[in-house]
Amino acid sequence: MRLRYAHKRTDHCFRGAVLSESSLLAPPVTARRLSPPVSFVAVAAIVVLFLAASSAPSPLYVVYQQQWHFTATTLTVVFAVYVAGLIASLLVLGALSDYVGRRPVLVSAIALEALALVLFITAGNVPMLLLARLLQGVATGAAMTTLGATLVDLNPPHAPGRAGLINGIAPTSGLALGALGAGALVQYAPAPTHLVWLLLLAGMVLAAAVVALMPETSSRRPGGVASLAPRLGVPERLRKDFYALVPILLASWSLGGLYLSLGPSVAAGIFKLDNHLIGGLVVTLLCGTGALTVFALRAVPVAVMLRTGAALLAVGTAVTLTGILSGAVVFGVVGTVLAGVGFGASAGASFGTLARISGPEERGELFAVAYTVAYLAFSVPAVIAGFAATSAGLRTTAIVYSLAVIVFGVAALVVQELRARAA
Repeated sequence: MRLRYAHKRTDHCFRGAVLSESSLLAPPVTARRLSPPVSFVAVAAIVVLFLAASSAPSPLYVVYQQQWHFTATTLTVVFAVYVAGLIASLLVLGALSDYVGRRPVLVSAIALEALALVLFITAGNVPMLLLARLLQGVATGAAMTTLGATLVDLNPPHAPGRAGLINGIAPTSGLALGALGAGALVQYAPAPTHLVWLLLLAGMVLAAAVVALMPETSSRRPGGVASLAPRLGVPERLRKDFYALVPILLASWSLGGLYLSLGPSVAAGIFKLDNHLIGGLVVTLLCGTGALTVFALRAVPVAVMLRTGAALLAVGTAVTLTGILSGAVVFGVVGTVLAGVGFGASAGASFGTLARISGPEERGELFAVAYTVAYLAFSVPAVIAGFAATSAGLRTTAIVYSLAVIVFGVAALVVQELRARAA
């Protein structure tokens, strides 16, 4: 009996050892990933989140200015620091996801954005605000090119133009929601300089969890370190199509810079609308109209959208300029809506074209170039206007800036007309 028991025990232990060994040799269970359709929607939402975070400070600047008693020049420096970080990020990190994969770059960008939001929450002076805005610029630059490329990677086969559509809608929607939400919270909610950042931080935590579950859409390949060398390059086969988009990018994004930098100040100083929510609505009226336009015109040919967008950018800004000169709010509202339609048509057609013409290994770099052009147009005139508003006055600065946008719009329309005739 004792021998039989020992034999059974030995056999049981042997079988347990075999099972243990086989379990060690078995392939590891891979974590479940989100499906491509779910990932596509998630990436679009993260685009909205990043752009909402970037526009949220617009209504808050007035509050910071009142609390810390800094000048309009300091406010311009805060805006310039964000843009400097963003453009540097586009130049250095824009193509990185083409080499190391999309997910590592996205996770890093989200982590840096979260750190910036923590600094916003704890900021008590201008230097801390500058640091937070700088880190936010770097994070946004790294995220936007990678998110744009990821959307194209995940584009549903049965809807080849959907990524371009979302790349046009999501950024303008984010800018609109961020400005409107921040304006509402500043006007009506407690802790105006903290609550908006806490909500955005919660969103970033959720975004990090989503990215961790997404499939990787770009395989690793050599050259990641070399890609960090600052450069802007458009593949030769794409240059003709890309260069034709530059005037419309300059016109539309310089208009966006006008509204995000001077819009709330113009509403308060020229139109006497000093409610913080109104300051946010100024940006929302432009960007929200733009987002709706991209969706409404999704079936319109790209060439028609580009010409329509350029024309309405010029016409809408001219109507808004009439409002600035006369002080009539109705002209400001109508002009903003018209310009918003032009802004949306331009964005939808431009990024739709980029999504259509680029290959998988070119997307990160091409979107980096496009966003660099866009944000230079968005920021350089706005920074100049910020300094000019201190010396020449807000009204004069807004008039000159509006005239410059009109010139850009007319130039973009001429380019598109010439291109249409040559086709």
